[in-house]
Amino acid sequence: MKILFVASECAPFVKTGGLADVIGAVPKALAALDVTARVLLPVYPALKDLASKGETVWQSETLQGGAARVVACQSDGIELLLLDAPHLFDRPGNIYIGPDGEDWSDNAQRFSALSFVAAEIAVQGVQGWRPDVVHAHDWQAGLVPVYLRQRGERTPPSVLTIHNIAFQGLFDPTLMTELGLSSESYTPEGMEFFGQIGFLKAGIAFCDKITTVSPTYARELMLPEFGMGLEGLLQARSSDLCGILNGIDLDVWSPEEDDLLVAPYSARRLKQKAQNRAEVLRRFGLENDTDGPVFCIISRLTTQKGLDLVLEALPVMAARGAKLAVLGNGDKALENGFVAAAQAHPGSVGVIIGYDEPLSHLMQGGCDAILIPSRFEPCGLTQLYGLRYGTLPVVARTGGLADTVIDANEAALMTKCATGVQFAPVTIDALEQAILRTCDLYEQPSVWAGMIRRAMRHPVGWDVSAQAYKDIYTSLTGTHSA
Repeated sequence: MKILFVASECAPFVKTGGLADVIGAVPKALAALDVTARVLLPVYPALKDLASKGETVWQSETLQGGAARVVACQSDGIELLLLDAPHLFDRPGNIYIGPDGEDWSDNAQRFSALSFVAAEIAVQGVQGWRPDVVHAHDWQAGLVPVYLRQRGERTPPSVLTIHNIAFQGLFDPTLMTELGLSSESYTPEGMEFFGQIGFLKAGIAFCDKITTVSPTYARELMLPEFGMGLEGLLQARSSDLCGILNGIDLDVWSPEEDDLLVAPYSARRLKQKAQNRAEVLRRFGLENDTDGPVFCIISRLTTQKGLDLVLEALPVMAARGAKLAVLGNGDKALENGFVAAAQAHPGSVGVIIGYDEPLSHLMQGGCDAILIPSRFEPCGLTQLYGLRYGTLPVVARTGGLADTVIDANEAALMTKCATGVQFAPVTIDALEQAILRTCDLYEQPSVWAGMIRRAMRHPVGWDVSAQAYKDIYTSLTGTHSA
């Protein structure tokens, strides 16, 4: 079976968030199930050298105002189809946002081009390879099902995965003609969203199957609280919607073989974790003078992630002798808030503003608990990394956080299945209680060590979920699934 993935980012080539990690991992997992997935990805500056070594398999002189080609190549175990359109993607900095801090003004043209080329490949094929299913990811690929529908000829079925419904790709309807979109699609049942073109809505309306990244998030999306205005459409398409839990790449995230740790370790050799803990304390300027746990935050700093509440909870944390190491960037008010907190609590709060992949590995390997108080969380990957590394997740009971962490309530502790701490609702009182519960558990060494070992054994890879994706592809193509 042959699948074309269409996405705006893919690790390790270009990454702004968890979407890239998923796109970089799923094709490898599918390969073990005899499914060949190729990833169509734009050529940003970081990909120019790789693209120069590939073979041109498609080209056009008029793709949204300039020349473009698709280059086939392979790297890091992933089959890539790279859309080389310099007038659209050869820009410095963030792949979505310009130097003024605003979205690139031509994002509609940029990502409609990505979707259009995907539809071309789906129909024409490249190098004798034609996909059985096209799998589009998030709003940047949301127009793929529309362009396939407009072809009016035999086209492969399409799947759309919603990684985060908060980002929908909304643009002025005067662009319809320029983007090559039929006016027939611009209806309340189609791509029209409160007077705008909705790229994500278009994908939801016109694809054959819809997936999202956890079972709980799939249910939440049909509620006004979480659906962001698309809950009605998702309710209407509920029979085509399913939640498939994200996983992580177990080769990249392995505490036993991670070269980014000071001391690799395993569930049987937990003492080495202490060496990583000492290095985290040093890197963040934290004192090692109490018996409290070291919490970490590795995240975009936004209110969606509930991090404004963490600032309010710091006095409770400090009073129990806990430490906090923060790595991330985002909202300036939150960045400034955490920097000020580090100055107000020297030795207890350490903050590094920015993105640092190697440091994130060290934090997962060296901290005691990872704090994820998100107001909504489609799946989340950092709690999966935390489980894998025995850094116990303290999470809000929402989306994939609810699906992956087993709360240390009395029943779970009695039956020895707890792997972290959950709390709800997402309020300051509930968060403070979760922090205090975590501190209480940490002060019981045998209980804490048992939770660490169970967390590290918890399945967080892609095996089960990759089979679920294959089952969806099979249902659309009528082929046999082993």
